[in-house]
Amino acid sequence: MTTLLSARDIRVLADALDLRPTKQRGQNFVIDPNTVRMIVEAAHLPAASTVVEIGPGLGSLTLGLLDAGHRVVAVEIDRLLASRLPATVEQFAADRFGASAAVGDPVPFALVNEDALKVTELPQELGAPTALVANLPYNVAVPVLLHFLSAFPQITQVLVMVQAEVADRLAAGPGSRTYGVPSVKAQWYGAVERAGDIGKNVFWPAPNIDSGLVRITRRETPREGDRAAVFALVDAAFAQRRKTLRAALSGWAGSGAAAEAVLTRAGISPQARGETLTVEDFARIAQARAEIDAGTDAEAGSQ
Repeated sequence: MTTLLSARDIRVLADALDLRPTKQRGQNFVIDPNTVRMIVEAAHLPAASTVVEIGPGLGSLTLGLLDAGHRVVAVEIDRLLASRLPATVEQFAADRFGASAAVGDPVPFALVNEDALKVTELPQELGAPTALVANLPYNVAVPVLLHFLSAFPQITQVLVMVQAEVADRLAAGPGSRTYGVPSVKAQWYGAVERAGDIGKNVFWPAPNIDSGLVRITRRETPREGDRAAVFALVDAAFAQRRKTLRAALSGWAGSGAAAEAVLTRAGISPQARGETLTVEDFARIAQARAEIDAGTDAEAGSQ
C-alpha cells in the first residue's frame, strides 16, 4: 500500500523545503488521508486511468491517486514544490517503484513543471490522460479548468476541488441566482454536478472558506466548432444580467433591433434574460447570428 501524507508528514516536507505557503498561488495542502481517499473515490475513475493532476503541491492527492492504481501526470508551476515531488512519490509510494520498475513496468508518475494555463501538450509515456483530478488553486480555478477542457478533449472525466462558492456556480442550472458565465462554459463540455463538500480543517494552512467538489462528465458539445462564438455571446449576455437579452446583446449584435432579429430566428424571446437560457439555447443564438451574417454577406456579394 502507498502511504498517504499525514499532517505531520506535510509539516516535515514543508520544513525541509523551508516552504511558506502563499496566497498568491492559492497554496493550501490537504493534510487528511481520509479526505484524499474520499476525493479519489468521488472521481469515479475507471481502473488504472491516466490522470492529470494540476497543482499537486506536496503530493497528498498524487499519492492517493497512485494508491488507487492510477497513473499520474502532475502539472506544478512552483519550482520548489516540483523539485521535491518525484522524491516524495518514490519515498511514499515505494511499492509502485523499485521491484516493479526493475522488471519493465512503467513508472506511473510524470511531472510537468509549467504554468497550467500555458500547457498545451502532456507527456505521453503513461498514455494520454483521460481524467483530470485536482485540488485547484483557488485564484485560477475556473480559467485552468476551462483551459484543460478545451485543450485536451480526450479528458472525459473531471473531479476538481474549488471554493464552495465556485463549485455552486459551476454546477448551477438556468434560473438559479448563481448561474452565470462559469456555469454555461463548463456545461458546454459536459454534465456538471456537485460531488461533495470539504471543510476548512483538512488543509494546511486552513483557508477562510469551505471547499466543494465538482464532477464533470464530458459529452458531445452543442457546436464544438463554434465555441469561441458561443463563449463571446455568453460573456455579453451576462455582462448586464439584469437586462433583457435584446438590450444586453445590442452591442454584440450591432443594435437592439439586430439582437431581436437574431433571438427571434433562434426561437428565444428577446425579453428573456441570459440566466434563464441553457447552453444549447446559447448555441442556437450563435448559430442564428452566423446564419444571418452569412445571408448578409451573400446579399452583399451579389450586388
